Amino acid sequence: MRKVARKRPTIHDVAAASGVSRGTVSRVLNGKGNVSLAAETAVRRAVAETGYVVNRAARSLKTSRTGSIVMVLSEPQERLFEDPNFSVLMRVATGTLAERDMSLVLMIAGGEGDRDRVARYLRGGHADGALLVSIHAGDPLLEAIERTGVPAVACGAVLGRESVIPYAAADDRGGARAMTEYLVAQGRRRIGMITGPLDTPGGSLRLEGFTGVLGRRASKQMIVHGDYTQAGGEAAMRRLLETVPDIDAVFVASDLMAAGALQALHLAGRRVPEDVAVGGFDDSAVATATRPALTTVRQPLAKVAEETVRLLIARLDEDRVDPVILPTELVVRESA
Repeated sequence: MRKVARKRPTIHDVAAASGVSRGTVSRVLNGKGNVSLAAETAVRRAVAETGYVVNRAARSLKTSRTGSIVMVLSEPQERLFEDPNFSVLMRVATGTLAERDMSLVLMIAGGEGDRDRVARYLRGGHADGALLVSIHAGDPLLEAIERTGVPAVACGAVLGRESVIPYAAADDRGGARAMTEYLVAQGRRRIGMITGPLDTPGGSLRLEGFTGVLGRRASKQMIVHGDYTQAGGEAAMRRLLETVPDIDAVFVASDLMAAGALQALHLAGRRVPEDVAVGGFDDSAVATATRPALTTVRQPLAKVAEETVRLLIARLDEDRVDPVILPTELVVRESA
């Protein structure tokens, strides 16, 4: 049986419980004075009894904006420090908001307790909007955020909610096609792939780009699913080497996983690119730190962050917004 969500107390409930008018409640909550001590005491008691929380985001945006935006990262905390993409998104979003005299608050939503904390924060009216980063399809946080009424946009499409949640993203599918076509043009015939999580656009759309080029050659044994971590990339590459020992190229759906794949190939005695060519995706700081340096797909993360903020500001102003998809670029280095 589906649980019915409890209706959130309103200012009308506080007025009824305190026995004063809605206007008097409003004056008490806004600290505007002209209220008797008895009335103020009654209102404060009613607020405590009803559990009413002032929702500043529901007030007139012209007079009561908080001046802050929440960036919600739906990954475990350690991913924030491991993946350089997140620092780029944070840095650019912070700077773009600062130009508008707004602040960025980071909240991690990697587990149920974290998700509840984010929802409570937004319900309390502490932020004008939410920037969603690395949201997975079916994440219960999505419905919780929608119930708060706080405008939200995403960095990257939210699978299954593309028409509901506005987003800015790189062309994941097109970038993956470009990398796969490049590996084919290099004469590689046994090309495998390490995907990202398939409940994320970077996982599913990059896989679509890969299979769209190879067709039937993209057999299930040539595809291993990863988790966007370096350790996950290394483990996935080991599995590919076990199932496809004659593999001569691999497209990895992130630079961080590609760094792990390079490590697995090195330990297996495979030369890169002579024996196995390796292509990544992101063109993050990782791409030039590996040996050999990664051939990869550059996605314009800074521009994605800027566009995501722009879309959210437009939503705060109640303007209609459309998704923004930005082009990627193939960057050839030594690994392929």
